[in-house]
Amino acid sequence: MSYKHPLLFKALCYVDGHWVHSDSGRSIAVHNPANFELIGHVPMLDQPQIVAAVDAAHRAFAGWRELSLDTRATILRRWAALILEHQEDLARILSQEQGKSLAESRGEIAYAASFIPWFAEEARRLYGQNIPSHIPGAHLGTVKEPVGVCALLTPWNFPSAMITRKAAAALAAGCTVVIKPAHETPYSALALAQLAEEAGFPAGVFNVVLGEPQMAMQTLAQDSRVRSVSFTGSTRVGKLVLQATAQDVKKVSLELGGNAPFIVCADADLELAVKVAVEAKFQTSGQDCCAANRIMVERSIYPAFLSRFAAAVRELRVGPALIGQQEQHVDIGPLMHQAAFDVTAERVADALRLGAQRLVGGEAHALGGLFYQPTVLADVTPQMRIYREENFAPIAGVMPFDTLDQAIEMANDTEYGLAAYVCSNRLDLIYPLIRRLDHAMVAVNGVKFTGHPIPFGGMKASGLGREGGTEGFEAFVETKYFCLHHQGQF
Repeated sequence: MSYKHPLLFKALCYVDGHWVHSDSGRSIAVHNPANFELIGHVPMLDQPQIVAAVDAAHRAFAGWRELSLDTRATILRRWAALILEHQEDLARILSQEQGKSLAESRGEIAYAASFIPWFAEEARRLYGQNIPSHIPGAHLGTVKEPVGVCALLTPWNFPSAMITRKAAAALAAGCTVVIKPAHETPYSALALAQLAEEAGFPAGVFNVVLGEPQMAMQTLAQDSRVRSVSFTGSTRVGKLVLQATAQDVKKVSLELGGNAPFIVCADADLELAVKVAVEAKFQTSGQDCCAANRIMVERSIYPAFLSRFAAAVRELRVGPALIGQQEQHVDIGPLMHQAAFDVTAERVADALRLGAQRLVGGEAHALGGLFYQPTVLADVTPQMRIYREENFAPIAGVMPFDTLDQAIEMANDTEYGLAAYVCSNRLDLIYPLIRRLDHAMVAVNGVKFTGHPIPFGGMKASGLGREGGTEGFEAFVETKYFCLHHQGQF
């Protein structure tokens, strides 16, 4: 595939301002999940090379933190401008390695860029405090200090945005970063590194490494010079990250899995509820931690909702994002890998065996490969895997409820607590629902709720900490208190 900016397609890691191969010559093949076409090979660095990236970030930290906020902000804004300037190339790289439609990829690139100027500007408000003193002859206060080297471990479903949401906050606060992207989608990360180099980040401030996943994670998480680890991915791996960081008692931010409920009350605008449910479930082909996995509909409107929802899902277009250089206007792309495809088929079979009604899909798509039909299963129950497990796939489970208390009980009946959705026009229902749902983010009558100014994160097994908003700095700064004793008057 050709690009307007050919240097964006990189097959090397980026360490201390240099593009590097693996010392041992190890590499990994990257394939397009839509057609299994080989995209290229990227180096899998050896452990000493990952340690060298931490060395570089550690050396660069003192100089980067001492730069003025204006200087850091100028470099960050230049990076954001370059990302937007090359949005089309970045989107095509993303679609090629991840499989999502070009429209979704373009949206992700714009979303990714939005975090950078936000944090560049918001860093001006990392205020300390002047504390009224309880100690005679002393002045008390706090300042915010950057923690140092930060390891950022990012996933394959949003390979650009999850980098910038973390890195922009860390870099604006004065930290340096070592980024370890998913090996399924490395090219998006490496393209961002190319643009970071062009934006003028000093050597060692911004590093991107790839390596055997467990080794790379443990090397970064257990290095005492890494003072913060931010991870987005599965709850299972998040627990391993937390264990690996425990020996050094460092800052940890975890954005993990979800099993989002979608509650449709009888008073809801049915047409709007169907539209929002389709978008909330099937964006990114369902491979989204915020996807609406369990759609709960008040019984009086259950048949009408099912009919309209099934009809809307039948209209979704399935296919590759690109054929050659030509964009395909599709809604649903392939699943990421064979393991995801297999577990999707197992969950659907389990639901059907336990009594779910198949309204749409429920089988491998005629396109073959990793394409799965957009699926609607009705009369889902808590015994079914699609109710209990996070479904990273285009399969929607729908079930009725009779009372609001029952809906809340079902919604909270999960180890996860990331996102939840509500459709209702009654404020006397909406606000109590927001408060009683054990989920950290609640969207009402709409699917869009994320963005640079909001604190994104989860409760329970869905994670620790928040990304975005003013809270997004918390993983990357420490509050330093001082007590200045003095004699006489200031």
